Amino acid sequence: MKTKTAGMLTLSGALLFAAVAAPLAQAQDAWPSKPLRFIIPSTPGSASDFAGRTFARFIEPRLKQPVVSENRPGAAAIIGTEALKNSPADGYTYLIGGSSVTGANPVLFRKLPYDAEKDLEEVGIFGFFPIIGMVKKDSPIKSVADIIAMARANPGKVSFGYYSPLAQVSPEIIKSRTGIELIAVSYKLVSQISTDIAGGVVDFTFLDAIGAAPVIKSGLLRPIAVTSPRRVPSMPDVPTVAELLAGFEVQGWSGLTTNKGSPMAAVERMNGLLRAMQTDPEFKELLERQGMVVTPTPSVAEHAKFAAAERVRWAEWVKLAKIPQQ
Repeated sequence: MKTKTAGMLTLSGALLFAAVAAPLAQAQDAWPSKPLRFIIPSTPGSASDFAGRTFARFIEPRLKQPVVSENRPGAAAIIGTEALKNSPADGYTYLIGGSSVTGANPVLFRKLPYDAEKDLEEVGIFGFFPIIGMVKKDSPIKSVADIIAMARANPGKVSFGYYSPLAQVSPEIIKSRTGIELIAVSYKLVSQISTDIAGGVVDFTFLDAIGAAPVIKSGLLRPIAVTSPRRVPSMPDVPTVAELLAGFEVQGWSGLTTNKGSPMAAVERMNGLLRAMQTDPEFKELLERQGMVVTPTPSVAEHAKFAAAERVRWAEWVKLAKIPQQ
């Protein structure tokens, strides 16, 4: 009898150990069990680069895993987006995407190596950022009105540099709405544009607020206008383009994207971490200090609706800008 009781206790103990050990093993194998990878489809210093690296700093101590941030710039963020698509849909690889990837590219390009609706899972948004018209510090151009007047007095001689759809659309809309001629010069790097404007090679550019911040601070370039509906609090003396051309608006946004088919538990967790960062005073201030308007990210489902609406909005902007599909 004694032996039977001992055997029962032994069996009971084994079952109890198994019941406790199973969840522990699952927890150990639970996401994330290895480093995460952030693909940044732009150069260091850009809006996507700053947002992605800031988010990586926020989540590393919370997930207890490192984040490897990898810049894959080029081809209007297409190179980086294709790198995401070619990665496993396992919840470990993310793209710091946004307006170019989700809104502009599907409208601007006839053929893309990805389908924004079928291949991408939109996780959330970091925030919006205005585009800032910039000239060299000693340029005679003081406003968008000056650009228009100069282009009318010198047809085909006033130029602007751009490196992304965001940087291209604003001057093209100005050109379309006013009937002026402007020469568009394409660049691969933001730094090259800044250097050429400072050297008088091109006349002006429109840079995202985060990319513009360092060159404004250094005094290399001078802001003349913002494309948001309202003036930017950090630059209250810089007028909006809409103050001259009623209704003018072009805004970019940075967001987090992964592959369709990724585990929804990981996607939802990343969405929650993004919301947590946006309410953290230290990290919220970091983003705002760089010119980003932090926008509380909605649920994954609601953000997907926003991304779909962005494609419609960008289609309208591209049509207004009269940019032909490539």
